[in-house]
Amino acid sequence: MNTTMSKTVAATALLATVGGSAVLVAGPAAADVDRAGTCAGATYELGVDRERRGFDVDADLDGARPGSEWRVTLRHDGALAASRVLRADAEGELDLSTWRRDTAGSDTFRLTVTPETGRACSVKVTVR
Repeated sequence: MNTTMSKTVAATALLATVGGSAVLVAGPAAADVDRAGTCAGATYELGVDRERRGFDVDADLDGARPGSEWRVTLRHDGALAASRVLRADAEGELDLSTWRRDTAGSDTFRLTVTPETGRACSVKVTVR
């Protein structure tokens, strides 16, 4: 094998190794869970991702009437984690994010969205 070919093979192997490692690092964690539902014509989603000895918790709402107000409540193991009244933007979207520490045993997250005029809708995610 000539020197140029050896360098090419070595560089390709290095790139494959680096690329393989990057893919493994970027892959979803075992506790990444998403649940969705519909409420008053809008779609809501609760995402729970294991990060930094805890969880990144994201609540998203799409397809709401622009300017409409929604109460968005997140609970972790029954305790209030976040509660806000949010206004949908011009595209009818809103979101609420928080970080929660991992607790002993299973962790249960509940998202409740309530439109300004309407009834509450909720979804639950449990991670181990």
